[in-house]
Amino acid sequence: MTQISLRAIPANAIQQLLDNGYPPALARIFAARGITDTQQLETSFDHLLSFDKLKNAREMACLLADAIAAQKKLLVIADYDCDGATACAVAVRGLRAFGAQVEFIVPNRFAYGYGLTPEIVHLAKRSNPDILVTVDNGIASLEGVAEANRL
Repeated sequence: MTQISLRAIPANAIQQLLDNGYPPALARIFAARGITDTQQLETSFDHLLSFDKLKNAREMACLLADAIAAQKKLLVIADYDCDGATACAVAVRGLRAFGAQVEFIVPNRFAYGYGLTPEIVHLAKRSNPDILVTVDNGIASLEGVAEANRL
């Protein structure tokens, strides 16, 4: 039988959200998710890290641009959840807008595990891609990366 459990929520977190105009139901939901400051709900990109602060971002942009120009086959591998599916859609649509030959797989994590596992690399190999692009995969997928490099 399904059971609903309530989380303890700091009253001051709810009150701060209420004071900033959020309806009581949303204030409670946000506070239960650990949101204590309205800036955490900010939807602008101003607070995001600049792309040039991401390690190897320029090199990867050049690699992708060269691959697109050479009509290499790209395969996007995403995680099996809502942000993985969103990241996959953004990557595929963005790359296609630049003229890329791109396909995608969103493997079932219950069957293949989480992150870029060696099993997922072997699944991807069936598509015969030139380049694998991972989105929303665990950055600690060392075994999967090693297997991809080996193949």
